[in-house]
Amino acid sequence: MREKGITLIALVITIIILLILASVTVATLTGDNGIITKAIEAKQKTEEAEVEEQLKLARIKC
Repeated sequence: MREKGITLIALVITIIILLILASVTVATLTGDNGIITKAIEAKQKTEEAEVEEQLKLARIKC
């Protein structure tokens, strides 16, 4: 008699797929061109633009 349920093979395949997805996610977040790196660069550019804008406003007021 065959019992219905999750087989060991199906469980192993599911775990492998989850590990692959997790590694892709980590690579997307932390690589040289990752989301975290781009966010840090965007923050720096925003701060630089803010300083430039404040200097321009100071010149206009004088």
